Amino acid sequence: MFSTKLLYTQPLKKYVRNFKSNLRPVKMAYNVYEGPNTDKTLPPLIVMHGLFGSKQNWRGICRELQTKIKQRIYAVDARNHGESPHTNEHSSANMAEDVVKFIRQEGYAKASVMGHSMGGRAMMYLALQHPDLVERGVIIDISPLSVPHSVFEMEALMLAMKNISVSKDLTMAQGRKIVEKELIAIDPEIVHFIMLNLKKRESGEFYWAPNIDALLNNLRKFSEFLEHVDNLKPFTNPMVFACGNNSSFMDPDSWPDIQKIFPNSKLHWLDTGHMIHIEQPVKFVNIVAEFLNQKI
Repeated sequence: MFSTKLLYTQPLKKYVRNFKSNLRPVKMAYNVYEGPNTDKTLPPLIVMHGLFGSKQNWRGICRELQTKIKQRIYAVDARNHGESPHTNEHSSANMAEDVVKFIRQEGYAKASVMGHSMGGRAMMYLALQHPDLVERGVIIDISPLSVPHSVFEMEALMLAMKNISVSKDLTMAQGRKIVEKELIAIDPEIVHFIMLNLKKRESGEFYWAPNIDALLNNLRKFSEFLEHVDNLKPFTNPMVFACGNNSSFMDPDSWPDIQKIFPNSKLHWLDTGHMIHIEQPVKFVNIVAEFLNQKI
């Protein structure tokens, strides 16, 4: 339907396979943001984080954005992250169905959606599979067409996270120091972000908040997107992409093909890496607020 060319790197092709995932939705944990100017009759904004993120990472952005828009904001924990349920299944299709369940359980006819990286792919999938539920979308530093080589680096990182052993007799500070030393050699750029996921039980054991096994087992599905929506109609409601010009997650040359899928879309480049909302929060919030306040 879209007549686009798959931009997968050659090493990923052998992992592309028939995708028959269990699409039973889970009930996601969430935080809600509203203020005196919030109009609860408007479609809300639902925000989903990226891989290893959580709803907590979006508190500052949501609080600031809430002062600039009239929509109620829900920041959700994706399945296998934060306080949401852990499952064996993890894909854009699964996460999209979780958002469908969320919209309906909160009593809305439709919503605006915003997602970063993994969350952005889930929101694009949602828009294409359920266009009647999506008023407009904000996609943050991710493409529907390709994935970067860092997928392989992420696999190495997950394996390291899975295999690290820390004595329960150590303090949180001591445990963090050991884990950080192990991980920084693999990916020094995001190790501090990853460390937000290290937790310690009352009984002393260290653990990761995300479901590392499920994320690792389903990591290759991150590359499987376009083939599962290629027979769907383009999403014609407004969409904005905010991408970092120092990030490898969006190929500038692919924009014409992306517009075949999302013809009513605009692209903003920010002078950042992958974590746009952290590196340039003020500019990012202004772009999003201006977009959400525009009339369709």
